[in-house]
Amino acid sequence: MSTLSLNVESATKERYASGAQAREAALCCPVDYDPQYLKVIPQEVIERDYGCGDPSQYLQPGETVLDLGSGTGKICFIAAQVVGPTGKVIGVDMTDEMLEVARRNAPTVAERIGHANVEFRKGRIQDLGLDLERLDAALRERPITDAASFLRADELAAELRLKHPLVADESVDVVVSNCVLNLVDSRAKGQLFEEIFRVLRKGGRAVISDIVSDEASPEHLQNDPELWSGCISGALTEEGFLQAFEQAGFHGIRLLKRDAEPWQTVEGIEFRSVTVEAFKGKQGPCFERNQAVIYKGPFKEVVDDDNHRMERGGRYAVCDKTFNLYRKAPYAEHFEFIEPREPIALENARPFDCSRTALRHPKETKGQDYIVTTEASSCCKDGCC
Repeated sequence: MSTLSLNVESATKERYASGAQAREAALCCPVDYDPQYLKVIPQEVIERDYGCGDPSQYLQPGETVLDLGSGTGKICFIAAQVVGPTGKVIGVDMTDEMLEVARRNAPTVAERIGHANVEFRKGRIQDLGLDLERLDAALRERPITDAASFLRADELAAELRLKHPLVADESVDVVVSNCVLNLVDSRAKGQLFEEIFRVLRKGGRAVISDIVSDEASPEHLQNDPELWSGCISGALTEEGFLQAFEQAGFHGIRLLKRDAEPWQTVEGIEFRSVTVEAFKGKQGPCFERNQAVIYKGPFKEVVDDDNHRMERGGRYAVCDKTFNLYRKAPYAEHFEFIEPREPIALENARPFDCSRTALRHPKETKGQDYIVTTEASSCCKDGCC
C-alpha cells in the first residue's frame, strides 16, 4: 500500500470515527428519506449517519441486501423494514466507532419493527473477503513482532478470505452503498467493483448512490486527504463511474437519479450525487432457440452491453440467454419478444454466435413449411377497420 493510500484511509477512518461521536454536516448532502421508515430509528443513528442518496427505495421484500460502508446503520435499518422478516440485511464498515453505534441500536430497531434481520460486520469494502474481526482476534493470539510474523499475518489473511469470507461468493441479491465508494483509494477502485460483482447472485443488482465529478480532479486535489475524506478528491467522473460497472462485468447499467445542482464546486469542478443501478447475469453460454426481439424505440438505434446493435423495428436473432435478459428489468418495456412456433428444448439447442448481430427471418420462428391461411382475427374493435 502506498503512502498516499495509507494517508487517505487513515484520514477517512479518523474523520468518520469523529463523525460517529458528533454530527459533522460537511460529510453529507441533504437527503429526504421516507419518514415512515425513520420513525423507528433512534435519533443518534439518524444524526450521525452520512450519505448523498437513498438506495433503499429501490429494494423489494424478501431480498438479501449488503450495505457497503454502513456507518451507524441508517440505510440498513430502513432496508430491514423494506425487505421485511423474510429478507436479510448485512452492513459492512471498517470504523469501530460507527459499528459500535450501529450494533448498540440494532436491538432497539428490531424490537420496534418486530423482527431482527440486520447484522453488522467489520471489513474494508474493497476487500469483502477479509473479516477484520477474525483477523484482529488471530493477531491478538499471535501478534506481529518481526518480519516472519508479518508474513504469517499476510498468509493468515489469505486463509481467512478462503475459509471464512466476510461475504461469500454469490450470496446477496442487492448491494447498496450511500456515498462511500468515492472514499476508496483510486488504486483499489477496480478491486472494489469486482468485489461487488463477486458477492452478488446471478440476476442480482447493485444500487449505488455516490458523488461524481463532471471533470477529473487534478493531482493536487487527489493528494489532499482532507478533501478525500470529505467525498471530493476520490470521486470518479460521471463517465468513469458508469464505466467502472461495465468493466467489472455488469449489464443494464442506468442512472436512476442525478442531482441537477452540484453538492459542492471546487476549483470549477462540480461534484454531485447520482444513483446508479447495474445488474449481474449476462455471463454464460449462448444457445440458439430461434427466438427474436424487436426494439420498439424511441431511438433509431441502440447498442447493448454485448455490442448487439439493433435498429428500431428490426426483428433480431438473439440467443436464449439474451432473450431472457431482455424480458427482465431494465430492458423489458423496450422490446417485443417473438418465440418460435415450435419450441426448441434447451438440451437440444445448438451454440449461438453472440459475437454477431443478425436479423431473424420470420420463417425461422414460424417454420419453413408454415403456409397457414386464417380468417380475420377479432383484433379490430369499435368499427376501426
